[in-house]
Amino acid sequence: MLAPMQGLTNRAMRRLFIDWVRPDTVFTEFMRVNAAAPVRRLSATDLREIAPQEGGVPLVVQLIGHGCEALVSAARSAQAAGAAHINLNLGCPYGRMTSGLTGGGMLQRPELLEEIIFALRNAIRGGFSIKLRAGYDDPNQIFELLPLFEAAGVDFLVLHPRTVIQEYRGAADHGITARVVRQTRLPVVANGDIRTAADGTRLLEESGAVGLMLGRGAIADPLLFQRLRGSAPAEPAKAERAAMLQRYLKELLARYGELFCGETQVLNKVKGVLATFDDADFDKAVRQLRKAKTMAAFSARLTELE
Repeated sequence: MLAPMQGLTNRAMRRLFIDWVRPDTVFTEFMRVNAAAPVRRLSATDLREIAPQEGGVPLVVQLIGHGCEALVSAARSAQAAGAAHINLNLGCPYGRMTSGLTGGGMLQRPELLEEIIFALRNAIRGGFSIKLRAGYDDPNQIFELLPLFEAAGVDFLVLHPRTVIQEYRGAADHGITARVVRQTRLPVVANGDIRTAADGTRLLEESGAVGLMLGRGAIADPLLFQRLRGSAPAEPAKAERAAMLQRYLKELLARYGELFCGETQVLNKVKGVLATFDDADFDKAVRQLRKAKTMAAFSARLTELE
């Protein structure tokens, strides 16, 4: 699965991945549920993005918000717009900073989750899954929630085994992932710190997870999907990595030019992608690309990548 990443996995990025490596499933960026709105809980822009598939690949609609009534209303609107599978975000670490607890912040109020999860399951006719952190500040909180998810009939879990307050610091503890797999009958998809084919293969073998959700590792290297499948080199040479990055970033410039308005916005979006790169061989080149002020300067520096 290609992970939902706010500001990154927009329509243009998803279609690039579908065209290049065809993930088994793609997710929308999270769709914010407006709890204050009396009627329309999802924006008109979000509703236009909803479909059962994108380019023939299943598209999961991810909701983030708070309030049982608002979330159920949003789920019904998403279904009416064509959603075949809906995912509830209980993992975003920045949801704890809003006025109404959303995302990972909802794990601060676990007593409210039973009503919400059962109500969503009853309202959602198609697939229903949950993406979550291991806990708010206690990585063992997930084990207290498993009976609720099982009783409600959630279809699967996507687990990022950090706490909400950790944000992205430290390492994802996939020992927790393995324990969750052993203690639940629900399918578990592993997410977090999967940067290489070796990382993914080892995680599948050691955790027993049914699959992987690829986030920053895939945004930095779209061919990670193919590397895991064995149809691209698991450890490509530097020259091959350079050629892939040139092709990838050129393609993004073109696709973002069709989706976003103006050179500055396009450049900022592409620079957001560069923030996921952690290949030491290209640190200097990436720093130069991030300094580019114009599309022409960016493209010129891109040709120097080697």
